[in-house]
Amino acid sequence: MVRKPVAAGRFYEGDAGKLKEQIRECFLDERGSGKLPNVKRGRGKIKGCIVPHAGYVFSGPVAAHAYAEVAEEGLPDRFVIIGPNHTGYGAGVAVISNGKWGTPLGNARIDSDTADRIKGGIVEEDEMAHLYEHSIEVQLPFLQFLNPDFSFVPVCMGLQDYDTAIELGNKLADVTDALLIASTDFSHVGAGYGQLPPAGMPANEWASMQDQKAIDAICSMDVHRFMETVKSNSISMCGHGCVAAVVTAAKKMGAREARLLKYSTSYDVYPSDSCVGYGAIVLE
Repeated sequence: MVRKPVAAGRFYEGDAGKLKEQIRECFLDERGSGKLPNVKRGRGKIKGCIVPHAGYVFSGPVAAHAYAEVAEEGLPDRFVIIGPNHTGYGAGVAVISNGKWGTPLGNARIDSDTADRIKGGIVEEDEMAHLYEHSIEVQLPFLQFLNPDFSFVPVCMGLQDYDTAIELGNKLADVTDALLIASTDFSHVGAGYGQLPPAGMPANEWASMQDQKAIDAICSMDVHRFMETVKSNSISMCGHGCVAAVVTAAKKMGAREARLLKYSTSYDVYPSDSCVGYGAIVLE
């Protein structure tokens, strides 16, 4: 079974050649890492990372910082990608354990053995949650660009409360040593997102202020503090539970530090009265 891409031609280029060039430009962009990474094969010290999942024109250069850091440190051949459920379809925490996911760059193979170990308890086998979801898919072309021979497990989180995130994070740490990727955007500000900045404050300034609170909490490696910060400040991150799960697992796997590599917003690309924040963070 091959899952057909739903974000190709929308979030990223639908043609293989154009997509490769788009990813190159993400690395080389002034908001990107500035160069194409020298890929070092084999697991490095990075246990997990936090990466945005918007259209590449907006968040691709930020994502490139995380993937460049992983590639230079040591690029493994197995990943678990945890993304939020934007569609509302399917189980609260859903995994697919068989088949491949297609992108214009080829088919990425699911790591069935790891997926089977993750399943159970709060994690259900459910293709419906993944059917139209983009948050996991948009990470695959970056990985394929760096190394086409890898496997991964897709985990889609509709339930992102503290207890669910902690349970998932502990389970991930217990059953796999794969590199963990939390796919999330940060604040969504503007009338279309249902969250307005204070009167007189531009959307990008409000998003940046809100997101700094979340980033500081993530970098403290205190998951409870992070989740409470998001809740008490109404920070409109779409994947806060994904972040909490990955930080929980990474700490259990030996990570002692979270480093912010890059923060930017959609306003930097397209100034408007709406804004989404993007951050790239590694856990090592």
